[in-house]
Amino acid sequence: MFSLLADKLDNTFRRLRGLGKISEKSIADALRDIRLALLEADVEFGVAREFIGRVKERAMGQEVLKSIKPGEQIVKIFRDEIAALLGGDSVGLDLTDPARIMVVGLNGAGKTTTSAKLALRLKNEGRRPLLVVCDLVRPAAVDQLATLAEQNRSARL
Repeated sequence: MFSLLADKLDNTFRRLRGLGKISEKSIADALRDIRLALLEADVEFGVAREFIGRVKERAMGQEVLKSIKPGEQIVKIFRDEIAALLGGDSVGLDLTDPARIMVVGLNGAGKTTTSAKLALRLKNEGRRPLLVVCDLVRPAAVDQLATLAEQNRSARL
């Protein structure tokens, strides 16, 4: 899902960057493509509509339409708005002992790798993480997590 969204956004931004001058119509077309890509990636309709509205408001400003590299300006606006939508500045984890983190998600989304990276981060912060494999159906799930934990010596398994 994320790779499909990334590909569609990349194609839209590539078209914008290729334009020497950007018009309101080209911005509207790009925003339509972005809105469709977000909806196809299961972003909630209201969130997508509000997000596109904020990007449109900023992108239609005269400083963008008359800037030297308007395509790159719109990409920056999109990046800034997506960062704000996802929470803006990062906040540290508030883990009170004993802390437990459960990682859930779709198959192939990177939960095992993310868990090993999180364990390494926690170890570097002076904690003693323990990784527990709960996916006993998937072949090699235990081996994959054990290998990742051993590679970065991040945690006990």
